[in-house]
Amino acid sequence: MGTANTKNRLKERARKLKTDIPAVFIALKRKDTPIPAKVIAGLTIVYALSPVDLIPDFIPVLGYLDDILLLPALVALTIRLIPSEIMEECRKEAAGIWEGGKPKKWYYAIPFVLVWCIVLLLVIFLMKSMFTN
Repeated sequence: MGTANTKNRLKERARKLKTDIPAVFIALKRKDTPIPAKVIAGLTIVYALSPVDLIPDFIPVLGYLDDILLLPALVALTIRLIPSEIMEECRKEAAGIWEGGKPKKWYYAIPFVLVWCIVLLLVIFLMKSMFTN
């Protein structure tokens, strides 16, 4: 019985994260969100959307710990820094963001793609210069 209860709590937290992460992003763009909350929110959003993890996912067990522990902790810290009335408004705005599939504002991924293209080009350039000597 304890295992089923734990499983239900984890599912509920995962559902809440699905709304809280977009709500944090919305709060990040608001003028009335405090600066410390914006800084942590920015770090949280960048980490959530980045394909790079602190611990790579291919490392058994440890690879997923940062996703399971770090991301929810960053979201919780950000939510604590955002005044509750602002966060509630942002949650209401974010509630419908996943209806009909993925969010429509895909162009937010462009900076990440550009950064990874630059990193890839730098790696290729460095590899080429190392092997041509």
